[in-house]
Amino acid sequence: MQANPLRYGAPDRSEPVVHEIPPMLYGGEEVPLRLQVRRAEDGTWRAKLIFGSEEIGAAPATAEIFCATNENDLWQSVRDLRDHHFRDLYRSIAE
Repeated sequence: MQANPLRYGAPDRSEPVVHEIPPMLYGGEEVPLRLQVRRAEDGTWRAKLIFGSEEIGAAPATAEIFCATNENDLWQSVRDLRDHHFRDLYRSIAE
């Protein structure tokens, strides 16, 4: 899964960085997906999914449901999700 950072070179690694990930299909329409990733004070990597193209804060989003000891493991956990997982998460927070 390719990720395209929306913001490059965040000077503070604890500052969240938003990555676009491939959209999902829901109800016959494409829903944009973004992943907001940050490094916590304890060194763990945390991320949440943001659905849609609205501004962050206005768009439906999960809590920081992804957590890993390193960035590669975090991305692997995102890659392991299948389309039905994304749809179920979206349905649980957007409807």
